Amino acid sequence: MAISVELIKKLRELTGCSVADCKKALEESGGDLEKAIKSLQKKGLEIAKKKSDRVVSQGRIESYVHLGDKLGVLLEVNCESDFVARNEDFKRFTKDVAMQIAAANPTYLSQEDVPKEEIDKSIDREVFVKEHCLLEQPFIKDPNLTIKDYLHSMIAKIGENIVIRRFTRYQVGE
Repeated sequence: MAISVELIKKLRELTGCSVADCKKALEESGGDLEKAIKSLQKKGLEIAKKKSDRVVSQGRIESYVHLGDKLGVLLEVNCESDFVARNEDFKRFTKDVAMQIAAANPTYLSQEDVPKEEIDKSIDREVFVKEHCLLEQPFIKDPNLTIKDYLHSMIAKIGENIVIRRFTRYQVGE
């Protein structure tokens, strides 16, 4: 089946993946855009797993101050090279995550960071994790993605391991 250039461009715009990866995913899915997106997401997870043991000693400290200067976030995101730390996609990712923290007010980075007593006190474990763990929260710009999904798509797109290391959210009066 011949895949149109327009369809490849559309998939590339939606996922940020390479033209070759988009074409291959569309060919494998028989031209079905939704199946191709799911295939690329799965591939992104596999790439992220392969790169997860790489050392991340570079990165950025991102700051975000909300309008009115009453709310601010400091965020550390690490990557493997200084080159990636200066990349526009990486900068956009760190800014998006800082805005996510400002908007959604997570308490923990991941569910592994939550003390067992906290989870035991909660009525619904799944809801608690989605509300309080940054990586499990729906992304404010695309609720179909979690922050973890967004992170994995960045790892696949950039080709380096990326780790959200830590964050602090400040609000006047808290």
